[in-house]
Amino acid sequence: MLTSEYNKRTENYKKMINERIFVLLKGKKPKALYDPIRYFLSSGGKRIRPLLLIASAGAVNRKRVNQVINQAVAVELLHNFTLIHDDIMDNSSLRHGKKTLHEMYDVNTAILSGDNLLALAFNLLNSNLHYNENKILHEFSNAVVVVCEGQSLDKEFESLGNVTLQDYLEMIYKKTASMLSVSCKIGALCGDAPDSIVSSLSNYGKNLGLAFQIQDDLLDMKGDNRKFGKTLGSDLTEGKKTFLLLSALQRAKGKDSDKLTQLIKNKGIRAELVDTYFEIYKKYKIDILAKEFIQKYVEKAVNSLNSITDSVHKDFLNRFANQLLYRTH
Repeated sequence: MLTSEYNKRTENYKKMINERIFVLLKGKKPKALYDPIRYFLSSGGKRIRPLLLIASAGAVNRKRVNQVINQAVAVELLHNFTLIHDDIMDNSSLRHGKKTLHEMYDVNTAILSGDNLLALAFNLLNSNLHYNENKILHEFSNAVVVVCEGQSLDKEFESLGNVTLQDYLEMIYKKTASMLSVSCKIGALCGDAPDSIVSSLSNYGKNLGLAFQIQDDLLDMKGDNRKFGKTLGSDLTEGKKTFLLLSALQRAKGKDSDKLTQLIKNKGIRAELVDTYFEIYKKYKIDILAKEFIQKYVEKAVNSLNSITDSVHKDFLNRFANQLLYRTH
């Protein structure tokens, strides 16, 4: 698929998604509830999960592309529900370069907005469905459980000093990759795909999600500061146990190991020390290791599509995965 065609298809899908969100929320009252929701949903975001759902549905049944917008928006609302609550729990002040909901309004408003998004998502999910209603509802409900488990693990890691890389990979599967996986799975189920194809697309989303999160960790060191939406090195100043930090702990020796251990003990470092820790990462080639993991998971994602018949939608999924390797924000 040519870059121009890929970009055009991406923008067309996004337009469909954003228009459906606009119609869903237009004129809804009370304004004290829906204005914050409108603010949050218009604050940016790549719409990755609904894009994957639409493309997955198209990959198994091209006629379904225009009939799964409600389900696509449902996974986007679910995702934003998790973001709002995540921002509150992390006491984050910015998302996509704009004030988080609890900073723009207040914590109570943010909690209520998140809860309402979850309810709206369930309302949309089973509308205009023709196949697999019970399976789709089960997968969607289970996704909420798994994401909550992932968020719980992430919070638990903050107070643990002995988190391993394997622990981290389990956490990011639950917190991040599971949502991409279920988006692809629901898309496949909407197209009434056989179980083997549903599994293939689910694995595509899982591996893409793992690659995406490791890339996100790497962007904290290598990203475009103007587009990234947060200050480079903020994972270090906040003491987050990322792929980079945990991998460095495995490889570092002597004083470098002591510095990393102290960072975890102190739950972060001062901003002026960030470059020192980036040098430790470079010394032990942690950035290169991260790129190798990203490449591995992207290849697994692409290979998961081998059993799917060639089509523009399969090409889109292939291109989507490979674009991840060049993401700067």
